Amino acid sequence: MPAWEQVLDELLRTRGAALVRYATMLTGDSRSGEDLVQDAVVRCFTRRYALREAHAAESYVRRTILTLFVEEHRRRRRWGAVQHLLARADESPGPEPTSSARLDVQSAVATLPPRQRAVVVLRFYDDLTVPEVARTLGIADGTVKRYLSEATERLERLLGPLQDARDDVSLIDAIPERSSR
Repeated sequence: MPAWEQVLDELLRTRGAALVRYATMLTGDSRSGEDLVQDAVVRCFTRRYALREAHAAESYVRRTILTLFVEEHRRRRRWGAVQHLLARADESPGPEPTSSARLDVQSAVATLPPRQRAVVVLRFYDDLTVPEVARTLGIADGTVKRYLSEATERLERLLGPLQDARDDVSLIDAIPERSSR
């Protein structure tokens, strides 16, 4: 078996579930998360990177998951801006669904705009610092702080007050279990 196949096998066997949870937190849907992981794995392992360790491969796959998520959001937003020029919608949009007082964290995070969702997942789920999140997304530290503040306010509206959310403690506790890297 070639070396890359062994790395891929080990990565998916040991960290596959964690990668799917990571992608699910971004997309808000487990099926979309699984598709996103599959697309990221295909992209990473067809580019012939020198991936000799599962840990290094996981880093590449995680970064690719985030990149694909952001690219897909941009693509949908651009298409939405010009779609009305090409065809008329067959149905009109219905009323927005009302949110219940007992939303779980995953569905609450899914309501965030994609950039805020990416920042929240990287900060609280991936446990990156604000500067690390900024570097990962290629944005300023202040922008990350603003996204975190706006996301926290929105999550508090949906979930109720987060105990000292500014210290990042309660949101971390509320995020579903994550296995260690």
